[in-house]
Amino acid sequence: MTAPLHDTAADEIAAVAAKVPAKAIEGRSPGRIAWTRLKRDKVALTGAFIVLFLILVAIFAPQIVSIFGHPPNEFHEEMLDPDLGTPMGAFGGMSSDFLLGVEPTNGRDVFSRIVYGARISLLVAFLAAFVSVVIGSVLGAVAGFFGGWVDAIISRLMDLLLAFPQLLFTIALVSVVPNSLWGLTGTGVRMGVLIVVIGFFGWPYIGRIVRGQTMSLREREYVEAARSLGAGRGYILRKELLPNLVAPILVYTTLIIPTNILTEAALSFLGAGVKPPTASWGKMLSDAVPIYQADPMFMIVPGLAIFVTVLAFNLFGDGLRDALDPKGS
Repeated sequence: MTAPLHDTAADEIAAVAAKVPAKAIEGRSPGRIAWTRLKRDKVALTGAFIVLFLILVAIFAPQIVSIFGHPPNEFHEEMLDPDLGTPMGAFGGMSSDFLLGVEPTNGRDVFSRIVYGARISLLVAFLAAFVSVVIGSVLGAVAGFFGGWVDAIISRLMDLLLAFPQLLFTIALVSVVPNSLWGLTGTGVRMGVLIVVIGFFGWPYIGRIVRGQTMSLREREYVEAARSLGAGRGYILRKELLPNLVAPILVYTTLIIPTNILTEAALSFLGAGVKPPTASWGKMLSDAVPIYQADPMFMIVPGLAIFVTVLAFNLFGDGLRDALDPKGS
């Protein structure tokens, strides 16, 4: 009596499966999982590439200007209408020699000043964000972990700083700051003041986020296990809580940088930024206000630079948040 057909087929499948080597299950770290999610977000990657491009432009500004432009503070009166003082040619005097045209009145190269202005905006934004993140992360984690009177004091300090008029304070401070301070002079002093003020007044925002996350994490099982093994508060805070706070801190850092760029531009627009003739996007917008009707490109170009930079950081920050915390989206 012959064997059933289905038994023969099952034996053949089992024999083939036995010859195929079993594929080992590969573990993936949380960072790799987040990177996989981020790679699928084309909008966030576009923002990341723009951010990287702007950083490279700021770093290699002298080399870029030497190839494609002119010194940022060099006057070119020959490019201006002698009667009106406006750039000759269409779109603010754009040409192969002056890629983004020239400034009215003095004829400085707009392209060179945009490139050098990226240095000021990004440097102030990144260093101010670093100050905010360091202070906010430390005080927020301490407040959330210890609670009690420590939490009450730090929380009231946050409320006080959030209610403080940052712009008015910065304008008043810049007006009385000497020309030489902290070993810096001129523009260096103004940049130092902007970094300290923007960073100091920005830490309560990240401090509140870190405080809330810490209050949630301190009740987790692995924290209780560390306590039961005799770990001290300092060890738990450094080794158990802070590593799990990296993701929200990183996300908020990418979102606070564009806010700092806008703040620096606003302060430069109001005259509290870097000193002339140092190039600044906000100062260029301020100079364009009286003459934007005669030369609208002088206002459009720095405005677009600020818009594209802030948009790129926001898109990248949103994508990074979704990659690190998919449930939050």
